Amino acid sequence: MTKKIVFTGGGSAGHVSVNAAIIPEFLEHDWDITYIGSKKGIEKNIIEKEFPEIRYETISVGKFRRYLSAENLKDPFRVIKGIFDARKILKKTKPDFIFSKGGFVSVPVVLAGRMLKIPIAIHESDYTPGLANKIAMPLASKIFTTFQETEKDLPKEKAMYLGAVLRDGIFSGNASSGKAFCGFTNNKPVLLVMGGSLGAVKINKLITENLEALLNDYQIIHICGKGNVQAELKQRGYTPFEYVHEELFDLLAAADVVVSRAGSNSIFEFLGLQKPMLLIPLSANASRGDQILNASSFEKQGFCKVIQEEDLNDQIFNSTLADLVNKSDEYQAKMRQKRPFKTAAEMYELLIDVMTAKK
Repeated sequence: MTKKIVFTGGGSAGHVSVNAAIIPEFLEHDWDITYIGSKKGIEKNIIEKEFPEIRYETISVGKFRRYLSAENLKDPFRVIKGIFDARKILKKTKPDFIFSKGGFVSVPVVLAGRMLKIPIAIHESDYTPGLANKIAMPLASKIFTTFQETEKDLPKEKAMYLGAVLRDGIFSGNASSGKAFCGFTNNKPVLLVMGGSLGAVKINKLITENLEALLNDYQIIHICGKGNVQAELKQRGYTPFEYVHEELFDLLAAADVVVSRAGSNSIFEFLGLQKPMLLIPLSANASRGDQILNASSFEKQGFCKVIQEEDLNDQIFNSTLADLVNKSDEYQAKMRQKRPFKTAAEMYELLIDVMTAKK
């Protein structure tokens, strides 16, 4: 009898990355896979590009905003329609269980799954759960956490700390290939700057306006986000990209230090690769503050340096970065003492064991 699973999650790359990491394992073991996402979200682009062999089904999605908006009046109806959409898909596919990575698209799927008594596993990447996962967690059979601290606020019988789930390819990068791709030499350290799937305006501006000074000491790979590349600035030692696909693992291998936001999936990949980090989390004004907590946890463990976005300026950035580079051996030594992650194969075996026991 064919084994079936439904994956869901979307809205940002972070809500898709764990799914994308473990889907190949389910394909390898001949599972029938359906992915439920939105019609226009980033999850559709990622899943259809990387896994054209699996079914991608769409549902209506409503966003749960923390601020006043006229759209708040429409969204409950979108969510209700999404529940009916998801229920129809689930009744047709009859999955053995659902794996949810979060994001607003996952809520109707989890609600419909609970109505149909389908076992549900949720994965929470951040230090504190997002609103969508908070809604879904009471309905889940199991809740996997990336940060050990997250367990304390969850039901003991449901929560399981496992760390991050890293893509298999993350360890396959070749530093020489990454440098060659950018036209870099071995004479200066390589600084990788990335602001998440949508880019980061303030970080981008700081790098481009400070470029001449930075190029005295570093070679820079700058992943800017869609529409943010200033092609006229490209020069020897500075290579900007909108977004990177196949070459990312080589670029990560080439990097000596990383400047980044503090999204959970990304910073755990840097940790797995033992890359010293300068983290600039999204401010509480622009987010629910999850990145601030993620960065604080890493800073306390000696994995990174942190600059709050409100404090960011050329002087603080340059001095903090120089100190990070000078002490990179110390940071890497701390990182070598930890292995807070699972490979995709390990996650597959764990998930099957846990969900089989729950049935």
